[in-house]
Amino acid sequence: MKTTKLITVLLSEDHHIVRTGLRVLLEAETDLVVVGEAASGRQAVEMAEKLRPMVIVMDIAMPLLNGMEATRQIMKVLPATRILMLSAHSDDAYVDRVIALGAAGYLIKQTAAHVLPKAIREVASGKIFFSPAIAKRLDRQKAADQLRPEGKSPVHLTSREMEVLQLVAEGKANKETAAELGISIKTVEKHREHLVEKLNIHDTAGLTRYAISTGVIENSVQLTIV
Repeated sequence: MKTTKLITVLLSEDHHIVRTGLRVLLEAETDLVVVGEAASGRQAVEMAEKLRPMVIVMDIAMPLLNGMEATRQIMKVLPATRILMLSAHSDDAYVDRVIALGAAGYLIKQTAAHVLPKAIREVASGKIFFSPAIAKRLDRQKAADQLRPEGKSPVHLTSREMEVLQLVAEGKANKETAAELGISIKTVEKHREHLVEKLNIHDTAGLTRYAISTGVIENSVQLTIV
């Protein structure tokens, strides 16, 4: 009798009711085992190192440390782990960054429930998986890129700079940012200086708009942009 190979899964989603729904959905599958749940990107990084799941279902929009930055940190330590991004957005900015990070797939939350187990199995087997609408758009974009001249290289921000950028965009003061990251206020100020220099953006509102446009935070996270 052939034994079914179990796929271990870590769920990372900041809304408890959504995590519960995902767990119930996956526990109905005989080959999928949820080994842990993370309520934030930072917790996902810690749990990934401890549990070493085969697949991580990672929500993009989470406070303090978003799913994309959590993915970047996890991929550095556990490059064999397959990460399936989950988002309510299918914007090019989000999808492009996910691909660049090396995530194994991107699933929009509006996708039918039965697609998630299939997506997990696909990425666990070494394949990539995108929601159908995104896959079609990527095919069109790939064809268009063949005719498009290369633009200037994107700005590279370090992992710590991305963390500071998110906290700044969420309205955290330097003191709060320092406490959250476990670094000094002076170090936070230095990272903010680097952000200003690299992005050529000189105010908090501009940094916030940049964070929203590149998918670091959702528009709903920061409500007062002037």
